[in-house]
Amino acid sequence: MYFHRHIEPVVERIAKRKSVIVLTGARQVGKSTMLKEVYSGINYVTLNTSLIRESAKDNPSLFFDINKPPVIVDEIQKAGELFEYIKDIVDEGKTKGQFYLTGSQSMKLMKNVTDSLAGRAGIIKMLGLSMRELNESKWRKPFLPVLEDMMNEEKKTVKCDYMEFVSFIHKGFYPELYETESDLHDWADFYSSYFQTYIEKDIKDVLNIQDESAFIKFIKAVASRTGEVLNMSAISEICGKDDKTVRSWLSVLESSGLVYLLEPYYNNFNKRLTKSPKLYFLDTGLVCWLLGWNTPEQLVNGAMWGHIFESYVFAEILKSYYNDGIVKPPLYYYRDIDKNEIDLLVENGDFLHPVEIKTTSNPTKSMVKAFRCLEKNPIKKVGTGALICFTKELLPLSENTWMLPVQLI
Repeated sequence: MYFHRHIEPVVERIAKRKSVIVLTGARQVGKSTMLKEVYSGINYVTLNTSLIRESAKDNPSLFFDINKPPVIVDEIQKAGELFEYIKDIVDEGKTKGQFYLTGSQSMKLMKNVTDSLAGRAGIIKMLGLSMRELNESKWRKPFLPVLEDMMNEEKKTVKCDYMEFVSFIHKGFYPELYETESDLHDWADFYSSYFQTYIEKDIKDVLNIQDESAFIKFIKAVASRTGEVLNMSAISEICGKDDKTVRSWLSVLESSGLVYLLEPYYNNFNKRLTKSPKLYFLDTGLVCWLLGWNTPEQLVNGAMWGHIFESYVFAEILKSYYNDGIVKPPLYYYRDIDKNEIDLLVENGDFLHPVEIKTTSNPTKSMVKAFRCLEKNPIKKVGTGALICFTKELLPLSENTWMLPVQLI
């Protein structure tokens, strides 16, 4: 079963302006499937096939004689030799929408794009299915906690109860998990295979890892800290590697689309702010599998339920920006040395919109008391805030803050 992706019109829009479209994202989030659905009539070739990959490397000048544009090239970073030929074809013809390039390892991919296709390529980032997409919602705007958006009738609410919602979060959002009916055995099989493929194909492409067990300890340590401020030393201690190695490994997870480092909001209005980023694992199903939360019941009763729920909410909000073509969303968090913390800040023009994320169904004003810290900012005004939680109704929590049901994000 194919779920229509909210990013589809973004690809079509950029293809009218650019000759090259570069689509990045984690392995198996549906990049090539979406392109083949939208552009079913054009050539498709994947460099995951060793014979085709070696032919592309050995004879790059012939590759596009055989695979004439317009063409979709999957995992393009595996044959960097093709980029100069793409540049030459683009500069000669100047036709829009000729090359649709995908890659699951954006570090290598973007280096080639920067070196060879600067100014010629439109960049799009893609994550797994969103709850909006699974629910076939028509609401496509990037998340912003303003009343007009929160009350919009186009939002189609998720028709499931609390434990069904928990089950979605536990399952994760890779499209393959939703193609057919599946159970927890299928879930475990999928993530086991996914993780091994990631280690074998993506990691060994970019890192010369001699100690695979240390890397597995590292990635589990990162997963266990989703929703927390990054503590490099703690992760280093667990996997037995120095900070430099951990930083290098973390950058690969980030460029693979598995994690996101949310930067703190910082300017001169308060010099007592934390400057370390906050770490989010972007697929909650993979987190659960890595950490051994094998059922939704174990997840919701476990010590990490709050952090994993926050990670789910953040990933959904991030998807709403990526799916609108915004590759650098105006999202931050706030924390000062007095431990005042705001889970998420959305910057919108002159306004900062504070967001708190809780698993409660009965929010209280004390949960958003840190929002007052933003009043010291002489540059930005405090916009409407939201406390995203399991409340059933959209209701005011205070004069400028609303309790927002999680299904309305």
